[in-house]
Amino acid sequence: MIRIVKAGDRRLEAFNARPAFPEAAEKAAAAVLADVKARGDAAVRKYAAEFDGFRGRDLRCPLDDAAVAGVPAAVVRAIRDAHKRVMKFSRESLRKSWSMRTPRGGTAGEFFSPMDRVGVYVPGGTAPLASTSVMTVTLAKAAGVKEIVACTPAGKDGRVNPALLYALRLAGATEVYRVGGIQAIGMMAFGTKTCRKVQKIAGPGNAYVTAAKRQVYGYVAIDQVAGPSEIAVLTDGSVDVRWIAADLLSQAEHGSGWEKSLCVCTSAKFAEAVRREVLEQTKTLSRRALVERVIDRDGILIVVAKDVAEGLEVVNRFAPEHFEIMTKDALKVMKGVRAAGAVFAGAWTPESAGDFVAGPSHVLPTGGAANMFSGLTPDDFRRRHSFVAFTRADLAETRRTIEAFAAVEGLDGHGRAATIRFA
Repeated sequence: MIRIVKAGDRRLEAFNARPAFPEAAEKAAAAVLADVKARGDAAVRKYAAEFDGFRGRDLRCPLDDAAVAGVPAAVVRAIRDAHKRVMKFSRESLRKSWSMRTPRGGTAGEFFSPMDRVGVYVPGGTAPLASTSVMTVTLAKAAGVKEIVACTPAGKDGRVNPALLYALRLAGATEVYRVGGIQAIGMMAFGTKTCRKVQKIAGPGNAYVTAAKRQVYGYVAIDQVAGPSEIAVLTDGSVDVRWIAADLLSQAEHGSGWEKSLCVCTSAKFAEAVRREVLEQTKTLSRRALVERVIDRDGILIVVAKDVAEGLEVVNRFAPEHFEIMTKDALKVMKGVRAAGAVFAGAWTPESAGDFVAGPSHVLPTGGAANMFSGLTPDDFRRRHSFVAFTRADLAETRRTIEAFAAVEGLDGHGRAATIRFA
């Protein structure tokens, strides 16, 4: 059922509640990770056979011409177009090193260095996400990472979709493993004989992958926690209702059944039109059964707000992964956004443009985590270093402050490190 409620309705709060860590996923992740940590490749092969049906010995997937043969020309062009745009955006977005003068002639600032070895997870369950290959590996390459490991599940025959492999190769992956799920996270986090440990793991995944990423934090860095896809659309009725409905359905078709699509309208009449159009378009989708499962679980909700300002507040409380502003003066409305993974402003910016080609990564926080996390950027694959280069005069000027803090904190060695230089 697709419900229409008013802003402030208690059912809206229930819709906003998205548990990030299901208990079953947490327990499964803990057990599999412990086994992978203890037994390495043997455990990885066991779970690849159990969960994916792949029983081969060779976990590493080749990236040669034969592995990517047969990718249709139109797909090759699409992957190349996306990669070009994402790389350009990534290079422009990198934070620049900077410095400033200290009061007595020294310098201080920040500089950045790429990580040496990172891992990316590319889902391959209900759909081979070639776009995720571009939206993760390209960023690491732009950051200057030399070793980029990619893990994605294989079929029973050990094959990985050639288009996905082509995207990985073009984006700059240096190693690819046909391993998915919790076992892939464990292999990258702990290291095995086949795959050396990485420094950071990025990329989306299901609840089990997300739980595994959270549990290996500290062994490695992670980008964020993410769950089922979601979208919020704010509309004042100025955009074609068919477009609104299509955008809401674009996230409901992903496949887990727990996706969320929120539409906030400024009139009850338009809200009803959206509801009817969503139901009609659902009948035409190849993934109709998956979308209907989302609808049956109340995963699509339409809210009627008194105006755009109230509607914006409804969306900010939801903190969506994707937020479409389908209103007049969309860029002006965008200034009021406080919590959203990525924003798509104006009638000609469907969320799918961001998923595939626009430039920013589509790896974004979900489940309300946009209140705390931001989407993946190239800087997530770099280390930030602050630096200070004092002159004698700078240290002389700050010496008394250093000595005072050292005294109050009982750290006389700290104080001496400054004092001794003037003895």
